[in-house]
Amino acid sequence: MAVPGIFSSLLGLLCISLCTSDLVEVDLNGYLAYCPCMGRFGNQADHFLGTLAFAKHLNRTLILPPWVEYRQGQMKSIQVPFDTYFQVEPLRTYHRVILMREFMDTIGSAVWPHEKRISFCYMARKSLDGKVTESCNAKDGNPFGPFWDEFNVNFVNSEFYGPLTYDVHHGDVAEKWREKYPAKEFSVLAFSGAPASFPVQQENIELQKYLKFSKGVLAKAKEFKRKTLPKGAFIGIHLRNGIDWVRTCEHTKDSPNLFAVAQCIGYRGERGTLTHEVCFPSQETVIRHLRREIRKYRESHKGDEVRSIFVASDSNHMESELSGTFKRSGVGIYRYPENDPHVDLALLEMSNHFIGNCVSSYSAFVKRGRDVRGLPSSFWAFPPHPRGSSTPRRTSNHEELSISDVGMSDEITAAPQDKARV
Repeated sequence: MAVPGIFSSLLGLLCISLCTSDLVEVDLNGYLAYCPCMGRFGNQADHFLGTLAFAKHLNRTLILPPWVEYRQGQMKSIQVPFDTYFQVEPLRTYHRVILMREFMDTIGSAVWPHEKRISFCYMARKSLDGKVTESCNAKDGNPFGPFWDEFNVNFVNSEFYGPLTYDVHHGDVAEKWREKYPAKEFSVLAFSGAPASFPVQQENIELQKYLKFSKGVLAKAKEFKRKTLPKGAFIGIHLRNGIDWVRTCEHTKDSPNLFAVAQCIGYRGERGTLTHEVCFPSQETVIRHLRREIRKYRESHKGDEVRSIFVASDSNHMESELSGTFKRSGVGIYRYPENDPHVDLALLEMSNHFIGNCVSSYSAFVKRGRDVRGLPSSFWAFPPHPRGSSTPRRTSNHEELSISDVGMSDEITAAPQDKARV
C-alpha cells in the first residue's frame, strides 16, 4: 500500500484510508514494540507499566503486545491478545497505544518495512547452541520465536543499545534515546525483551490506574460475585503454595530482595526483612490473620459482617481447612470454579479486604490496583505479628520506593497447570 506524504505531514500524523474505510493514524514520532518474554503474568504486568512509561517519555506510540502464556501439554507459548484481559481506551488517556495485531495488519508493512526490522537488545545474546554471536538472537527459543512468528516478523539485523538504560525518570535518558534513534531513521524500536525493570519502579506504580479489566473479565467476576458469593462483605486472599513456590522460598535467606518483596519490606529493607514465613505462610498464620481481619471488619463496620472468604491460589486453596475453621462463624469459603487467574484478580480487587503474599508479583498486581482506589490490603506474616496484638499495619502505594532490575522472575518456574499466576 502506498503511503504518500508520511514525512511531509505538518501535524506529525497521517491517516491511511483502508479498504474498510477505517482510518489508522500513523505516528511520525515512531513506535515501540517488545516481547514480554520474561516470566508469566505478574512479571509481564510489572514490565508493561515500565514500558508504558518508557514509550511516553520517548514520545513513541506503544504497540500493545499480546500476553504470553504457557499451557500444559503445549511446547510453544500461546499469545493472547492484550484486550482479552484489559481495555485499550483507558490507556489512551495516558499515552498513545495500538494493538499489535491492528498495527501489523494495517500499517505495519508501510511504517516498518521488512528490510528495516531491527531487533534491539542491551548486548549480544548467545544463540541456542551456546555460540557467541553479534546478534540479539531475538527469535531463539520459547517464547521469543513463537511471539514474533505470531506476526510474521523476522529481523534483518540487531542493534545493541548499551550503555543506554530505560530509567527515564532520572537524568536525560529519554533525550539520549531520541538523539541516538530518531524516528525518521528508526520508525519502530523493537526490543527482544521489555525495556523496563522488575519489579516495577516506584515512579511507574501509579500507572496501574490505567489498566482496567476488559468487559469480558469483569462480567465473569461480577456474575460470580452476584450469583455465588453471599450478600455482604468478603475478604479476598491469595495463597501462593505450589511446588515451585516451595523451592523459591528456600532462598529467602540468600535472596533478601526476592521478587516483589519490596512492596512489604521496602526497596532498601528499611521496613523489615524477608523471612520464610512471609514467603510461605503456615496454615496457622493464614487462619490467625483471617480471624483478625474478620474481627477488625466487624468492629469498624458496625452492623456489617464478613460473610465469605474468596480464595485464589496456584495450587492448594485450603478449602477444607478454612471451611472447618470458619463454618461455625457463618463465613463461607469460595473459589472461582474455572482456572481463570484474571477473573481471580478482578475478584480480589473487588474484595472488602485483600490479604496477599509479599513476594508474589501476582499479589503485587492486586495490591497496586487496590491502592489506586484507596482500598485496604495486608500481607501474610508481615509485619511480624505477635499473638494478641493489634491488626497488622496496612501498606500503601505511597510507601513504595525505587528499585533497579534485580534480574529475577518469580514466574519462570511456575507450574505448568498455572497458566498465568505467580
